Amino acid sequence: MTYAEAVHYLYSLGNEIQTAKFDLERIKKVLEALGNPQRACRFVHVAGTNGKGSTSAMIESGLRAAGVASALYTSPHLVEPTERIQIKGQPVTPEQFAATFEQVHAAAGELHLDFHPTYFECVTAMAFLLFRQARVQIAVLEVGLGGTLDATNVVDPELCVITPIDFDHQAFLGDTIERIAGEKAGILKPDVPAIFAEQRPQVEALLVARAQGPYTLARDWLITDLHIDARGSRFRVGDMQVECPLAGEHQVENARTAALALRQLGYSSAGIAQTRWPGRLEQVKRSDGPEILFDGAHNIAGARALAKYLHRFYAGRRVWIVFGVMRDKAVAEIASLLFPLAHKIILTRPDNSRAMPPESIRAAGAILTHSVVEALAATREAAPEDVVLITGSLYVVGEARAALVE
Repeated sequence: MTYAEAVHYLYSLGNEIQTAKFDLERIKKVLEALGNPQRACRFVHVAGTNGKGSTSAMIESGLRAAGVASALYTSPHLVEPTERIQIKGQPVTPEQFAATFEQVHAAAGELHLDFHPTYFECVTAMAFLLFRQARVQIAVLEVGLGGTLDATNVVDPELCVITPIDFDHQAFLGDTIERIAGEKAGILKPDVPAIFAEQRPQVEALLVARAQGPYTLARDWLITDLHIDARGSRFRVGDMQVECPLAGEHQVENARTAALALRQLGYSSAGIAQTRWPGRLEQVKRSDGPEILFDGAHNIAGARALAKYLHRFYAGRRVWIVFGVMRDKAVAEIASLLFPLAHKIILTRPDNSRAMPPESIRAAGAILTHSVVEALAATREAAPEDVVLITGSLYVVGEARAALVE
């Protein structure tokens, strides 16, 4: 099976949310048939609403800089599914991806399951196989959705990390912050230490009550000597000097959480400075046009952080917003935070079955387009001193980034 054939088959299974079956039975059976590869290395398991991908990337960067044979599993991807599985800082090759999918697909076929494993279950099993094959020492594993019944929740982790919890995926996780937090807390295991990022009071109380091992509250570690600019931040927390290359004030909390996780594991936080995490407040400057800003602000908390960043670093500049979003998102609330900041709004949709039609998004005077490429063409009148913000969904960001970044 070629890489293109493997990706086509995975896409035919539907995305994670559409085909989510909140049950770990299938993934456990598949992994058992594959020899339980999830037992071959140590794991840091990361859940949360916002910042779990950034925090995971920072932890892995710190481990790799310390000489650990590390790996990273995240979702979704921006351009290619291979991005979801990274070993020693590099995505797996298309050939590795295709060959490993064949193994998972064959194992599933021999088990006579009720349904074929979902896209996310398949890629999760593939990650475990590839980590075992590469003799990974520590893998940082980002939860896909929720925690309790997420396909990643089959590992016995060395450390659990929970980043800030907010509203997202309410149809699947619950309509109150306590229910959502309860699902995220499902990754906590007996006697396994945990790091909790700063949370709302009711969320912190729930996490503390659900903790089954020693835990660290990030808020107990004061941040001092903080400096923030448009490209990142640096600060001290305890005896650690932290340099975060990811933009946005919200990344300070993610970097503090990552630094505490590395400390718990016995490693330095110095490697955080080498983190790369594309598509999240990522700036691209061009000599022949406006600055491009990519940010996958796909929920209310993400939009709030993005709006704060624009107020702080782009005040007085004209902002062109290219916006596309999935149907299951809080579109009105996200739009209310971002659209008032725009000089011009260009609505679009990514090539995804869950995408909301642009005509269904309310925005007075907006330009309607029906592909990301068409939306980018509509920004041609932007002046060199303007900024083009591409946001609303990581799928929009990924398509735009593939078109604009070499």
